[in-house]
Amino acid sequence: MRRIDHPLEHQSLGRQTQVTSLHFGPSGQGPKAYVQASLHAEELPGMLAAFHLRALLAAAEEQGRLRGEVVLVPVANPIGLAQRLDHKSMGRFELGSSENFNRHYPDLAAAIHAGIKDQLGNDTTRNTALVRTAVRAWVDQWQPSNALQSLRKILVALACDADLVLDLHCDCEAVLHLYTETPCWPRLEPLSRLLGARAVLLAQDAGGVSFDECFSGLWWKLAARLKQDGLDHPLAQACASATVELRSEAEVSHDLAAADAAAIFGFLQREGIIDGPAPALPAALCAATPLSGSQTVKAPVAGLLVFAAQTGDLLRTGDTVAEIIDPIANTTMSVLAEVDGVMYARTDDRYVLPDDDIANIAGSVPFRTGSLLGA
Repeated sequence: MRRIDHPLEHQSLGRQTQVTSLHFGPSGQGPKAYVQASLHAEELPGMLAAFHLRALLAAAEEQGRLRGEVVLVPVANPIGLAQRLDHKSMGRFELGSSENFNRHYPDLAAAIHAGIKDQLGNDTTRNTALVRTAVRAWVDQWQPSNALQSLRKILVALACDADLVLDLHCDCEAVLHLYTETPCWPRLEPLSRLLGARAVLLAQDAGGVSFDECFSGLWWKLAARLKQDGLDHPLAQACASATVELRSEAEVSHDLAAADAAAIFGFLQREGIIDGPAPALPAALCAATPLSGSQTVKAPVAGLLVFAAQTGDLLRTGDTVAEIIDPIANTTMSVLAEVDGVMYARTDDRYVLPDDDIANIAGSVPFRTGSLLGA
């Protein structure tokens, strides 16, 4: 294993922060996987899963079983990890800009399109290499203007040439679920089964340029741009990426983390990055559904939130998700499901204001348009 410390630029006077990456296996040979944890810094189950995955990767490397490189970043957001307000962790948004740490990554297809389109030809493998070289050159010349941009550049530089990118998150209260772009789903379906995902949400450009879509989006967006140019150069979907939501913020346990690490390790075996017999695939616990069919359940009024449904429940349209109680007016309002599907996540707040997000239900019929991601 090689450890590399990457100092962030533009830090405050007298302060130095770094991102640490752990590299297993041969660099520049064979397939490459990139796994990071806790980009939303208060979401800690992934950090513990990375701790367990590190041990598995170190043992595999010692046994000479790595056919390619695995880059592991167990703490992806040192800025957010240090942010606290009134004794509470504030790791989702950078306090100086109010920007979500998992938004505003570069559109790599737009960045390299003009310079690469005339270099491509009829060889898919050569085209993949040319695109990755162009992306690497663009990232190298990127001049971040602040510490947040510096963090983004470091993470993009580590992942931009990977065949597989996994970004480990969690929700407030949730069952295990995945977000991925539609072109990636056939390749990532085994991962969802190994992890025991209870919901898989598919979209093609969910909006906001999240970390995972920065890499998978490069390939299908560039292919679309080439088609608009009247060019039919073959271009593979050379990166599959996903946001993996490892249940709830409070579910930080060795048993769960070890199982999640073993599932990711098994998927890396199936991908041919790690030698050895790949684990058999268990039965899928859910079907993939469009993110545009997911209902974000909203609070219509202010009050005390009392859930009637638990995460993982299969709801039907009209079922009660929760009640909102006003103890002053002595009223109770029921909030209902508007789609059929699994309630895969819910808030951990128990007092809500009007229009607050309180839960998510994975419906199968698309109905939403525009940006599909929350704040």
